[in-house]
Formats: sequence, structure tokens, C-alpha cells
Amino acid sequence: MHDVRGYEEKNPEVVKHLTNGYPRFVVHPFARQLVKHFTASTPALHGRTLWLTSSAAMARALVAHLTSARGAELYTQHGLFGVSHPESADTSARAKVFLQNIGGFLSSREAEDHLVALGLLPAPHPEDVFKGDASAEIRRQLRSALTGASDADLFLANCGMSAVNAAFRAVNALQAPRGRTVWLQLGWLYLDTIAILQKFTSKPADYVYVRDVADLDGLRRIFAAHGTRIAGVVTEVPTNPLIQTPDLPAIAALCRQHGARLLVDPSMSSVFALDVLPHADLVISSLTKYTASEGDLTAGLVAVNPAGPDAAALRAGLAPLVEPLYARDAARLAWQIGQTRDVLARIHAATPQVVAFLAQHPAVKDVYWALQPGSRENYLRLARSPDATGGMITFTLKQLGGLEKFYDRLRLPKGPSFGMKTTLICPFMYLAHYDLVTTPAGLAELAASKLDPDLLRLCVGTEPVEEIIGALAEALG
Repeated sequence: MHDVRGYEEKNPEVVKHLTNGYPRFVVHPFARQLVKHFTASTPALHGRTLWLTSSAAMARALVAHLTSARGAELYTQHGLFGVSHPESADTSARAKVFLQNIGGFLSSREAEDHLVALGLLPAPHPEDVFKGDASAEIRRQLRSALTGASDADLFLANCGMSAVNAAFRAVNALQAPRGRTVWLQLGWLYLDTIAILQKFTSKPADYVYVRDVADLDGLRRIFAAHGTRIAGVVTEVPTNPLIQTPDLPAIAALCRQHGARLLVDPSMSSVFALDVLPHADLVISSLTKYTASEGDLTAGLVAVNPAGPDAAALRAGLAPLVEPLYARDAARLAWQIGQTRDVLARIHAATPQVVAFLAQHPAVKDVYWALQPGSRENYLRLARSPDATGGMITFTLKQLGGLEKFYDRLRLPKGPSFGMKTTLICPFMYLAHYDLVTTPAGLAELAASKLDPDLLRLCVGTEPVEEIIGALAEALG
């Protein structure tokens, strides 16, 4: 926990050891090496900071975002795109957060290929990849999980947040001319989804946070009052991190009745575990989770419901907005995605056993998972089978201040992602919302949303379940 706090507070003694990390938060070493090469070899870049982006469109978006920063300029070199600006800690922070929020960083594999072409690396790292048409294979696998969707309905993105951003912008472009600018966030969602809704709605009053995913009457009152102005509803199924499942069919009916579009993110369990497309206008998902189970790439998906009222317009609108998946990332994902059902089967077999252990342990206070009371029936209504729970479990401890002792003793891999063959655990609120866990106002906001700042987020992997439970038992004492 000392290191978690040090990372969040940018303590040099901690940060100096962090050479790599989740790629939307930590710029990959290959990208840093490219930037160093270009800034050293290009006189016009001396004294400037360079950000390499996933595309020319992303570079243009970043320049537009930095309009108040003097001297921000587009960069194009060797088929790469980016933005440079005079050295400034404030401008750098703004650029980094923007690229983090919407998934705009250069792919590490693309950076690696450029380093090889420049003679700065001998060859790409060897890895197993799909030899044929990777995008076609990924879509073939996804079609089996998204019944009724054709290849034209499936848009592959460079990461989950790119998919969320493209979906939001595509719906916004359709709805705003209709006088619909209000967006509803249903439940506490992943931090960058929240950031997109907060930052990119037309004005602050157009962002509405509905705390309780089970409060259908409250949602009906909001629609009764503002229904003609509501552009869309964004929710996760189940939510992150309380793993609550709303009554999706009822919410879908409410949206259709009032002309709002419903965006559903099933990343916590996977599109292979949940059948949500019939209820959504757009399904947005991180393919980083469960489908890229080796944990070595990011990818995202926007799936259009072909039966939705705006399906054709959404397909046309999404095409220029989705940040493309780099070819080598696609080839690697196509090699892994065929393993998804087997990986999920192993995770689904282990997850209830871990839940049962935690629920009966005297040191554990609350346990949340897909089949928890209160939203179990809503989840099972969408699940492809009764055991298709995903691997996510969150829990809290009874002892006040017990987080640090438990976390430091725990011999499980620790990290902020999930949906891997490797079990991962993290103190989620510290990593996602450090500003909230460290201020009185933030703690009040968490309490209002029934979130314990010491909540632990555990995603079960494919290791022998007795090893996972054994490590938890040892740390819990």
C-alpha cells in the first residue's frame, strides 16, 4: 500500500521503479524510446514535449483539446502522428489525461515496428499470432456471441475507452440536432467512462448521475421530466466495482419509449458470458478483458444492434470515430480470442468457490459478485448459462484499517486490470479515485454511492482455485 500511495502521489522513489504499466496510464517504453529518438534528432523538437498518438485524427483531437496551450502543433514523421508543445508540466498533464480518457496513445507494437525500421531494435519480439485475416477472425468469434450482428455491425477499436468515446460521440452527433443533449450515467461506472460523460457533455447540467441502478421509479421520474432532452443512458452490466446488474430489459423499454439510446458495457463479465445486444442500441466492451487473456494487448468493441432505430446512422457515424486496432495487435488478439470460452469456463468454475470462502471468513465484511442478492435475477436474465458469472469479486474487511496489513501480506499478483488467466487484485478506489479516498468531500461522495474506500477488487484467474484461496486465507490470517 505504501507503493500504491507513492504511485498516486508521484513519489520519485516509487515512480522510478515503474518502467511499464497499464498502457493508458503509463506510456510504453517503446513509445518513450521513439520520442527520445525524434526529439534528439529533430532540431525543431528541441525544448518541446512530444506525444505520439494512435492516428492522425487523434492527434488533431489532442491539438483541439490543447487550444489554450500556446505552441501546440501537429507532428507527422515516418507515418507516425502526434502533437508537440513547449515543455510545460501543466500542458503535459492535460495531454496525458486526455489521451488516457479516450485511449489515444500509440500502440506498443506499432512503436516497436518503427524502432525496428529505424534500426533501434533488431527485430520484433517473437509471439504467436493468427496467420490469416485477423480482423475477420475476431469478428467471426464475436458474431457467435452477438447473435444477429453482422461484420458491418462490429467495430474494433484500439482499446475499450476508445470504443466508449466513439459510441458516445456517434450517439451525441445524432441526438444533439434533435435537441437531446442530456446523458444519464446509471450507477457508479469505470473512472474514464465517467470522465468522458463529465467532460464531453455540452454543459455540466447535461450530465446526470443516477446512483442507484435498481431505482427504476427514480429513472422513470427523470424520463418523465426530461425525456425529450435525453440523448442516452450509459451503464455497465454488471457495474464496476459493486457488480450490480440493473433490470436491463425494463431500462431498454424506457429508453425506446422516450427516444433515448442505451449504451451497455458488459466488460466485467464479457460479451461471451452475457447476452445484452438485444436490449442495447450499442454494446461497448473492452476486449482487453477475457478475450485478450494473456494480458499483453488492449482492444475494444462497439457493436450496433441491427434492430435498433438508428442502426444505419450509427454504423455510418462510428466508422470515422473508432480508433483502429493496429494490425499486429489484431493478429495477436485473433490468436487469443478463440480461447475465450475455455478461459471463462475455468474462471466460472473457480469464482463461486472463492466467493464462498470469502463470504464465510470472519475477517471479511461484504462480498459483491454477479450473483449477489438484490441483482442476481437481473443478471441471470442476461447470462448465457447459470454459471456464466465472470471472474470479478469485490469485498471489504471488517477491521478498520485492515486493508494495509492484508494487502501487504497477500501473495497474489496485484494490478489494475482484470479478465486475465492471471488472478489480479487491487485496492480499486485508491488506484481509480485517489482524489476521493484522500479528501473529506471525496469520502462523502463515496459514502453517498455506498462505496467503501478500502474496497478490494479481485478478478479470479485460471490458476488452481486452492492456490487462490490459500493465498487469501494466509493474508486474512
